[in-house]
Amino acid sequence: MRHRIYAHVVWTTRGRARFIDLRVARFLDRFLRDVARQERTLVLEAGMVQNHVHLLIRQHPTTSIPRLLQRLKGGSAVVADKERHASVPLRWARGYTIESVGKNTLADARAYVRDQPRRHPDLAIPGWVPADPVTGTREEEWIGENRTWIRGRHDP
Repeated sequence: MRHRIYAHVVWTTRGRARFIDLRVARFLDRFLRDVARQERTLVLEAGMVQNHVHLLIRQHPTTSIPRLLQRLKGGSAVVADKERHASVPLRWARGYTIESVGKNTLADARAYVRDQPRRHPDLAIPGWVPADPVTGTREEEWIGENRTWIRGRHDP
């Protein structure tokens, strides 16, 4: 039987400090997807800005949400500090928000999570593009003079 349990999860940095830069975002994108997979969960979409993380996930019926979030938040802070992915210690605020997402609203939830940098332009992480949820790779391309990243192919 195929499961279709979808959720939108959000958590913030401690004090809403701007701890998430490009290097941390890239680390988190890989780390969160790997941990989720270990917990029988698929990250369908990830959205990050400098002070909070949004994930759209599909979870297995037996997945323990508290365990998953402990591993995502606590594990990422420990590993980021240990492996020196962050210039300052990565610290998360207590708690998280989780809302169920219905199959009919999945596309809207995906767009909402993906559009976090546009929703919070002052908190956007320059250069960050989330990994493709299936392949885990980024379709990024550097555009010379204006120093921006775009997703997908660029035809001059």
